Amino acid sequence: MTSTQQGVSSLRQRMTDDMRMRQLSPKTQTNYLCIVREFARYFKRSPDTATVEDLRNYQLYLVDRGTSPISLNSAITGLKFFFEVTLQKPELMARMQPVRVPRVLPVILSPDEVPTTDCGDR
Repeated sequence: MTSTQQGVSSLRQRMTDDMRMRQLSPKTQTNYLCIVREFARYFKRSPDTATVEDLRNYQLYLVDRGTSPISLNSAITGLKFFFEVTLQKPELMARMQPVRVPRVLPVILSPDEVPTTDCGDR
């Protein structure tokens, strides 16, 4: 694969190269690019023009839209990579904090509920 692809913005290519250099999985790369694209679509301008207040408003928008804590944290992580690594502007992400994800306790089966197997003794 070549370092630059025709039809791709230089900013997107830089982010893609940054992710490749860090050997992020293809799925992670796709997710991060999608997150930044959605952020840019929300503001109707290039994401590299965003301010701290824009990021705050976007997080509030996601919360108000009912975005799950896990998806919200994923969005924050993707934006964090873009602003801190690709743009080298960590100060923009200073106020974006991940949200607490409620922990769900596992279901504990009673001895009567544990399925039996016909595997015999080992």
